[in-house]
Amino acid sequence: MENDYLSLLNKEQEAAVVNTSGPTLILAGAGTGKTRTITTRIAHIIKCGLAFAEEILAVTFTNKAANEMLLRVLELTDASGMWLGTFHGIAARILRSHAEVVGLKSNFTIINTDDQVQVVKNIINEMYPNYSSEKYNVITGIIQKWKEKGLSPKDIVASELFKQSYVTALTVYHHYQERLKFLNSADFGDLLLYNVQILSKNNDILSYYQDKFKYIMVDEYQDTNTIQYLWLQLLAQKHKNICCVGDDDQSIYSWRGAEVENILKFSDDFPEAKVIRLECNYRSTLHILATASCIINNNKGRLEKTLWTQSSSGQKVGLMKFWDGKAEAKYIGELILKLSEYKFSDTAVLVRAGFQTRVFEEYFVKYSIPYKIVGGVKFYDRQEVKDIIAYLRVITNSSDDLAFERIINRPKRGIGATTLKKIYNIAQENNISFIEATKILIDGKQVTERTKTTLKYLLDKINSWKELLTEFPLSEATKMIADQSGYIETLESEGAAGLPRIENIKELLSALNGFSDAINFLEHISLVSDIDSVSSDNTVYVMTLHAAKGLEFSCVFLPGWEEGVFPHQRSFDDKTGKSLEEERRLAYVGVTRAKERLYISCAGRREINNMWQTMRNSRFIRELPAENVEIVKHNVSCY
Repeated sequence: MENDYLSLLNKEQEAAVVNTSGPTLILAGAGTGKTRTITTRIAHIIKCGLAFAEEILAVTFTNKAANEMLLRVLELTDASGMWLGTFHGIAARILRSHAEVVGLKSNFTIINTDDQVQVVKNIINEMYPNYSSEKYNVITGIIQKWKEKGLSPKDIVASELFKQSYVTALTVYHHYQERLKFLNSADFGDLLLYNVQILSKNNDILSYYQDKFKYIMVDEYQDTNTIQYLWLQLLAQKHKNICCVGDDDQSIYSWRGAEVENILKFSDDFPEAKVIRLECNYRSTLHILATASCIINNNKGRLEKTLWTQSSSGQKVGLMKFWDGKAEAKYIGELILKLSEYKFSDTAVLVRAGFQTRVFEEYFVKYSIPYKIVGGVKFYDRQEVKDIIAYLRVITNSSDDLAFERIINRPKRGIGATTLKKIYNIAQENNISFIEATKILIDGKQVTERTKTTLKYLLDKINSWKELLTEFPLSEATKMIADQSGYIETLESEGAAGLPRIENIKELLSALNGFSDAINFLEHISLVSDIDSVSSDNTVYVMTLHAAKGLEFSCVFLPGWEEGVFPHQRSFDDKTGKSLEEERRLAYVGVTRAKERLYISCAGRREINNMWQTMRNSRFIRELPAENVEIVKHNVSCY
């Protein structure tokens, strides 16, 4: 039968598929089958002859999502020629056709973040020779934020220049854009920015694409930023057959430019819009859904929807309260082993911040639980953690050339590749360590006096740090090393970008408290790293709540539900309440990752910034529905 594919849909999904005229907003709650709905809608438009495949534009945020959408459409109909891809992928395709309009050639290069920083660095070195090198990333970040807002250099108004760094960034921005054009290059932000400029200033080009795209479909609309919003508005104005699929309750990316207001004001942008709610959840049990709904209902800025399910009630959500954070990680590790009905890969531990993973990693190693860090590197593999550990390695073993090479210019001391090459050659010729080779270099005439002074100072500090390790507890001595090396000061100079890295170093200092000396600790680190070699897909997944969006697991643990941890301390500084509402949406995302079992936990005290702090239960715990939650009794405590 011609329309058999519609029989696979529920009533609301079918309504979303067959409603093909005019603007449509599909509010798709977690686990309600949004991908099936949007791909079936594309196939329906083609099958009904409403448009050819090449007259359909479908955009999403990741290549993975785009590939999945394409495969599902192809299962239903021939979609060859359809414009389906990421925002940046589609924008790049359009820009290559009209590159000369903005002063580029069609074969322009799209540069990555490292290249961006290098271009910014070169410009700053020319204009401000004494400018702090640690600010390159800050200036690059400011420029990218302006591009996400759709602001070219000439669009920047005085209200944007509220710090000296922003004033500097504007000057650099002008030169940066000219330099990229000279290099025939564009960064990711340029792709959409140039698209909007081309479409806004060239009616013939705008008309061409408005005529071409009879239907526009947007996935994860709640994650769009300002420039993406402007781009879609321009393309959709003629036919107005724009269908946006999203869930305002899962808008958790404001820190990277996403504007939840875009989805909230859809009906204002398109007064004739039809809003269809997908509320039948196919993922979670009744108790889990009731918990998610009860939490998110406390948000004021949302488009109301109520998730429901035909599945069984399942087990109630487990609430666990522990003496401290170590007891929490210990018990969760033990419980994972007890839940033998689930494979390790059915289980996830979702944390609010990356530094929380460290204590779980240690207990998983202790209990031989294979695990995988998703959306980031393992705690002891993070750059700043490896750097501080490298200092300990050099101090305890002067023959550790790999560690010495790592720290010789971290933080930056002006020791470049040329000097390092000379050290390497001396070491090779004399069969000695890098440190011994450095001493020979200092006594010779191969480098400048400034370089000699810098190298001698470093070697003297290494010797003094050896004494620190014998005179002070390991954690305290390591803190002195991190401070005296200039490493902490460098991260502090990075502003907000350096804060998570400082938190990770402080978490490392907390971990050191359990060890009598550096050698024992370094041996322990090797055990933690060994689990990387376990080649098995059957692993427990450990990740941040942000990284978990779009995933699902049979059994989910949500630890650290305390004020200041989750919701995060930074959300309290926002007097508008928007940050706190986003934290609550993050809680909603975490809860709705669980299919069958969900455990939420908090601790009475937690080691934060190398200090034990008394914790208060998260306000989100107070928002849990009593009828859907049960206290999990245990007798675990750690000191």
